[in-house]
Amino acid sequence: MSRSKALQYYILARLLLAPLMLWTIITIVFLLMRATPGDTADAILGNRAPEAAKLKLREELGLNQPLWLQYLNYLWDLLRLDLGNSITSKGIAVWEVIREHFPATLELAFYSIVVALVVGIGIGIFSASRPGSAIDVGGRLFGIVTYALPIFWVGMLLQLIFSVQLGWFPLGTRFPLSETPPAAITGLYTIDSLLTGNFAQFFTALHYLAMPSLTLGVLLSGIFERIVRVNLKQTLQADYVEAARARGIPERQILLAHALKNALIPVITVLGLTFASLLGGAVLTEVTFSWPGLGNRLYEAISLRDYPTVQGIMVFFGAIVVFASILIDLINAYIDPRIRY
Repeated sequence: MSRSKALQYYILARLLLAPLMLWTIITIVFLLMRATPGDTADAILGNRAPEAAKLKLREELGLNQPLWLQYLNYLWDLLRLDLGNSITSKGIAVWEVIREHFPATLELAFYSIVVALVVGIGIGIFSASRPGSAIDVGGRLFGIVTYALPIFWVGMLLQLIFSVQLGWFPLGTRFPLSETPPAAITGLYTIDSLLTGNFAQFFTALHYLAMPSLTLGVLLSGIFERIVRVNLKQTLQADYVEAARARGIPERQILLAHALKNALIPVITVLGLTFASLLGGAVLTEVTFSWPGLGNRLYEAISLRDYPTVQGIMVFFGAIVVFASILIDLINAYIDPRIRY
């Protein structure tokens, strides 16, 4: 079978498996939300609310029905792309909650990935090009420390130093409450401010993005540093690199034009999956910096037992991760002819 045919069959199989993967995510989230201790009516109305009000709320949410019937009703709604209405947002549709908060998460994820790539690849190149040196040891230590540090602790430490003590950056939020945010075009403040030609708003948005994106980006950069350092070291020992050295090609040209290109192939896989997980895994960063994204909204919904919002956001994130993994497979197959399926 030719490589193109094999790739087509592989992609078709992945696309057919995507609904099964999403169904698994949906089922796990559904069961976990109902297995958590506490009563939804108590979480929303409070312990002192009248019992009649609690019974009415449970009936409105369908919580008085058997679990299997709740599950079937939920699956039927999903088939119709109906994520339901948020319990804690005055009946606003979950799709509207996602539309409102997703741009903030997307913007934070994008800038964090840029920071992670620049820092991680840069340190990885320096470490691999100087094996056994103090720079190499420092690079390895950087990768271990950044991978191990908790995001919320680093975020609070940076807030204490740069916001409370020095006053250089705001403690949190996305834009000053006293100022009008950029006109909503894409929902990304930095992009919208540039599209409208308002550079003051652009620099303000960057100012508020700085600490959360640096916190998340630097802590993620250790992943890329370790991958680049290991793969670049192996590549620099390959036969074609030795042949290039024997022809008298400068070491810098060998590193950048020959070895680095092949060493970055694994980064693409990690980049796609890291970015996809960032969209749903930046919860701690968003909560720490009061960033009004989907992660923060998910945390609030979990705390208040808002079933439709939690399930809808998790399904949305799950779909992103599933299809991002398929896209990454396609990109890898295109750039690396050695890959076979």
